[in-house]
Amino acid sequence: MTSFPEYLDLDYTAGANQTAADYPSLLDKMAKATEVTLTALRQYRKPAVMWTGGKDSTLVLYVVREVAREHDFAVPPVVFLDHFEHFDEVETFVRHWADEWDLDLVWAANEDFRRLGVAPGESIAVSDLNETNRRELARLGYEGDEFVLDADSFEGNHLLKTVALNDVVTEHGFDGIFSGVRWDEQESRATETFFSPRHDSEKYPPHDRVHSILQFDEGDVWDAFWHFVVPDTVEGYPTGHVPESADDLPNGLTARDLPVSPKYFEGFRSLGTESGSGKSDDRPAWLQDLDNTTEREGRAQDKENLMAQLRDLGYM
Repeated sequence: MTSFPEYLDLDYTAGANQTAADYPSLLDKMAKATEVTLTALRQYRKPAVMWTGGKDSTLVLYVVREVAREHDFAVPPVVFLDHFEHFDEVETFVRHWADEWDLDLVWAANEDFRRLGVAPGESIAVSDLNETNRRELARLGYEGDEFVLDADSFEGNHLLKTVALNDVVTEHGFDGIFSGVRWDEQESRATETFFSPRHDSEKYPPHDRVHSILQFDEGDVWDAFWHFVVPDTVEGYPTGHVPESADDLPNGLTARDLPVSPKYFEGFRSLGTESGSGKSDDRPAWLQDLDNTTEREGRAQDKENLMAQLRDLGYM
C-alpha cells in the first residue's frame, strides 16, 4: 500500500454540497449507486464491503453484487465486525445469506477481548489489555485503571469496531471499503462524499470509504428493497409487494426466504447492540412513520452524540 492512493483517479469532492433532493426518484438514486459502485470496482485493487446485516449495508451489497455480475468483476469480500453484542438473529442472518450468495465472509473482531474471555458488561484491568488497545485508550484520553466492555460507550465503540476494522484493513490490504452511510442519518454524515479518503496513516491504515447510498433516505432504502433487492434475489417475489407482516408474504414464502433481517419485521428500525437497541413500534420498520420519528430512537445515544469524534478516529 506504499503507493496508495497514487494509482487511483477519483473525484473525492463528488457529492459535496448535495442532498438526497438532487436524486429525486428511486431510479435516480439506484443509478447513482450503480455508477459509484462501478467506478469503485474498476479503480480499487482490493475492495471490501462492510456488512452488518442491516438494511443499508445489505442494499450496498446488493448493488455491488449486481454490478459485479453485469460487468464480470469478482464480488469483493464482505466484512462483518463482531462487537460481541449482536442479536443472535443478526448473526444467523449474516451467515445464512453469506452462504446463499457464496460470499467471502471475513468475520472480524478485536480478538484481544476474546483472548481474555471478557463478556459484554464485564470489567477488565487496562493493564491486561494488549499494547494496541492500551495505546488506543490513551489516545482517547482514557485514564481509568479498569475498562468495561460496552460497544455502546465511546471507548468501547472505538476498540470493538474501529480498531477491529483498522486491523482487518491492515491484515487484508483493503484499499476501498464500501459502507452504507447516508446523508440523512446524522449531522456528522451530512457532508460526506461518495469517495471519502482515509489517508492519515497516524490514525488508520490508508484507505478510502465508498459511500454508494448517500443519496437515499430511510424510506428510499425500503422502497429499494421491495422493488429491487427482494424481487431480484428471491424467486417468486412480486416486484413492489410491501408486506404488512411476516405472515403477509406471497407464493408460500417465509421471512427466512427474504434478505431482510427478522428484527425489522419485529419493529426495530436500526440494529445496534442487543442491550442498546429497542423497537420503535410493533409494526415492521417500513410501515412506521419514517418522516416524523427518529430512526435510531431505540438505540443508545451516547455513541450517536459523539459520532463526529468517532468518525475522526475511523468509525463509519
